[in-house]
Amino acid sequence: MDQESLVYGVVRAVSSTDRFESLHFRQTNRNAILALGQHDEFPYLTADMFRLPGIHEEQGTYVTPLIQFAGSYRAVEYEWERWLTKFERLLVSMYWRSATVHLETELNGHHVFSWTCHGDHHVPGSQVMQVHCEWEHELGL
Repeated sequence: MDQESLVYGVVRAVSSTDRFESLHFRQTNRNAILALGQHDEFPYLTADMFRLPGIHEEQGTYVTPLIQFAGSYRAVEYEWERWLTKFERLLVSMYWRSATVHLETELNGHHVFSWTCHGDHHVPGSQVMQVHCEWEHELGL
């Protein structure tokens, strides 16, 4: 069997006490994810990988709307830069506070990538993001 890589994580979206502003944030994020479509070239990043919160406040969201995603790939680490480029392109088009991606590989261990923005939250179109990576690798005897 080939090497399986798991990619999963969460985008911590933005909410607002203003009902219309909050609706705008949610709709913008929803549109950005749905624009990914259902088909993509490897390493794929598609709308089907995401669980979107509802447009209106709902159970499961106390303050922060969470957008979860996950995918299983064949050795995605060899095309990881391309996957990251696609993910960051998505982040540029959304409202969010932070994002975390976990990459689990059979040969290269577990990597955690975290994105933060300057200020209170990221505004679509802004390119200012910071990414941090941590790597965990267990060695067997």
